[in-house]
Amino acid sequence: MGTRQSTIDYLLEQVADAGIMTSRKMFGEYAVYCDGKVVALVVSDQVYLKATDAGRDYLEDVEEGFPFPGAKPWFAIPGDQWDDRRWAAELIAVTAAALPEPVIRSRRKRDPPGR
Repeated sequence: MGTRQSTIDYLLEQVADAGIMTSRKMFGEYAVYCDGKVVALVVSDQVYLKATDAGRDYLEDVEEGFPFPGAKPWFAIPGDQWDDRRWAAELIAVTAAALPEPVIRSRRKRDPPGR
């Protein structure tokens, strides 16, 4: 079933106070970024938060889930919890703060064809 654009729009609106929030469509689903760090995946309208110790402490009662086969466990966050804007933004903020800075990779120049 893929994730609806309206789900992403709502989620980004709810957590806008956490930092610079963006999303990127990937394989019909979405990655959610806070300040350039992947903090969540949204798969079939289900939010999976990147597992961190800070997020676990904030959530207290954690339900783990797998956003795709072969994935490590992520925190499965029920949709009704995103209704509390302050709670959701704080959860995203503490998760982003616990993650390392993204690695900026330079693009490697490709050899022209025939080399």
